[in-house]
Amino acid sequence: MQENGIKNPSANLTDMGINPSKVNWNLSPEELTKQTVELNQGTITDMGALAVNTGKFTGRSPKDKLTVKDAMTENSVDWSDINIAISPEHFDKLYADVTAYYGGKELWVRDAYACADPKHRLNIRVVNEYPWANLFCYDLFLRPTEEEVKTQTPDWTILQAPGFEADPAVHGTRQGNFTVVNFTKKIILIGGSAYTGEMKKGIFGVLNYILPHEKGVLSMHCSANEGVDGDVALFFGLSGTGKTTLSADPNRKLIGDDEHGWDKGSVFNFEGGCYAKCIDLTAEKEPEIFNAIKPNALVENTNYLPGTNTVDFADSSITENTRVAYPINHINNAKEPSIGGDPKNIFFLTCDAYGILPPISRLSKGQAMYSFISGYTAKVAGTEVGVTEPQATFSACFGRAFLPLHPTKYAELLGKKLEQHPDVKVWLINTGWSGGPYGIGNRMKLSLTRAMITAAMNGELDNVDYEAHPIFGFNMPTTCPNVPSEVLIPANTWSDKEEYTRKAYDLAAMFVKNFEKYSAQANEEILAAAPKLMQNA
Repeated sequence: MQENGIKNPSANLTDMGINPSKVNWNLSPEELTKQTVELNQGTITDMGALAVNTGKFTGRSPKDKLTVKDAMTENSVDWSDINIAISPEHFDKLYADVTAYYGGKELWVRDAYACADPKHRLNIRVVNEYPWANLFCYDLFLRPTEEEVKTQTPDWTILQAPGFEADPAVHGTRQGNFTVVNFTKKIILIGGSAYTGEMKKGIFGVLNYILPHEKGVLSMHCSANEGVDGDVALFFGLSGTGKTTLSADPNRKLIGDDEHGWDKGSVFNFEGGCYAKCIDLTAEKEPEIFNAIKPNALVENTNYLPGTNTVDFADSSITENTRVAYPINHINNAKEPSIGGDPKNIFFLTCDAYGILPPISRLSKGQAMYSFISGYTAKVAGTEVGVTEPQATFSACFGRAFLPLHPTKYAELLGKKLEQHPDVKVWLINTGWSGGPYGIGNRMKLSLTRAMITAAMNGELDNVDYEAHPIFGFNMPTTCPNVPSEVLIPANTWSDKEEYTRKAYDLAAMFVKNFEKYSAQANEEILAAAPKLMQNA
């Protein structure tokens, strides 16, 4: 077996039952890019980044993410259609067949880690079938020094084998592709899909179990940044609501764009990079992300303008979920290490395609808990097959798909944090539609959203007049610097006020129905924060 690169002298894949022909250990991003091109698996864009196609899967497959149900997890994991069980015996068979599949192949291995706070560092070893997948791991996970690599042993191992497909009858999977997490053996198996985000979110799910369950640390699906005075802001939101875009602020240091922990006195990034959506990306709209696309970055599932190596970011013919992965230091004002203090402001981002929710509103603690557990946003036409009009989506804690524990566990931890830090302000930001629903109204301008968030962080909304939303109860500022007052109260932007009220009650009913499954675990303060339904409905 041939080996090259930097490795821990004691590291040996044969100990794992893997017998490859060649192993590339911890290669530089430049080497991985060069090898990808030589293998005809990718091309170089005119921005210097590597561009690849992930094949059949251009997004995660949540129905094929499985967790081993054993003595460790049986009574702690929230088993559901999100956390789907697989037996230890099926895992062992799958592991044996994946490692056998690796036999005689050239592999790429990377030692990395998660959690910028040293108290919670999780060492990771990833085994990849393709060099560009290994580049993704270089970009997204935290990068140990060369000296650390020589002594680091993994806490968790990821085996990614896109070319291996499971047999459901033999392996207990739903179909050929799979992501299987084994908390006892500390192994993640990924096969049948080359979509790189499965590795990133696999480790996120692991941390969403370990940190709250074993350490009492709140794990969060949010971005974070820090002002010149050290004030930290958190941005919670589902995909497409603006987490990455709004946290990439040239006037604030970026702590991270997607995954964080909140410990006592510390908000820390889980990752060492960003994985930004790049559909319709332009230098004018999102200069920080646009300028991060350079050598060592990885662009996924895009096309070029005809006859060029210029990425056509408006082209969604492969997928709406076009992505770019890059190390966090590609953002000029990124903070390293990626750690800040307790947050001063928390923003819940929602893309309300119905045009009902205000563009900014201040939440009480009860409302914050209710909104956090609800995790509302809306899909718009064209983003998924079969979506022809706005569809409400509720994802508890703004990341239900990644939560191994019951959502109330994370909500309880957030509630404790808000009790311990009563000065923390919580805001709901609607980055969606104003003046009517999708197709009638207009998308809220990014410049206005940035102005509202900036005003909130600067304390400029502390002493303005507020008006309570008649149905949702949120406190809406009636004035905001650099924002026309008419957009702040959503009913005022609709030409038909009665239609607005009817649609607002419809959305409120969706909130109430969704919350029914959590109401038994919710306290009176949270229940009182529910929107009001029509008395004679």
